[in-house]
Amino acid sequence: MARKKKEMPELNGAGMSDISFLLLCFFLMTSSMDESLGINRLLPPIPEGEQEQIQIKPHNVLSVLVDGQDRLSVNAKVIDIRDLKDAAKEFILNPTRDPNKSSKKEEQINIPGRGTVTFEVTEAVISLQNVRSTSYEKYLQVQDQLTKAYNELRNEKSIELFNRKFSDLDDKQREAITQIYKQRISESPPKDTRKRK
Repeated sequence: MARKKKEMPELNGAGMSDISFLLLCFFLMTSSMDESLGINRLLPPIPEGEQEQIQIKPHNVLSVLVDGQDRLSVNAKVIDIRDLKDAAKEFILNPTRDPNKSSKKEEQINIPGRGTVTFEVTEAVISLQNVRSTSYEKYLQVQDQLTKAYNELRNEKSIELFNRKFSDLDDKQREAITQIYKQRISESPPKDTRKRK
């Protein structure tokens, strides 16, 4: 007498899609997403009447170049990345009134609690140029040093005017400090140094 094969009961898969969906929702809600790394830059609006062409005097431009071997030069002089922040601050401040460095113009700025005050505002522009073979790490280091230069200048002015760090100021106070030290970093498209056939 032949034995009957024992039949395996079938699994009901009707609820599997619901469970999969719930698990997916759970992981999406409980996992943290890494913020993308990048550089926050807000370009200033072009002033009225200057929309065609803005002429910048050569002495107001600090040229920063990173070459294909990640060497850094400022106004055609090779420097170490650790010296970039101080070189940028020196150029922006120009305390000795060097005619080869940035000039200043007087501007009326509303300082909360003090009214309208006349300040000497720098006309410095930092021109950043790199080549296509520049490493991304070096590019970020340069951006970081330039941003630190402006942050330190704003911090020093904040302490001078309000006895508080720039990060502790309210919106109106920050706006006033930002008008004194406008962050002007002009970035040119990367140069292609590959030899053409």
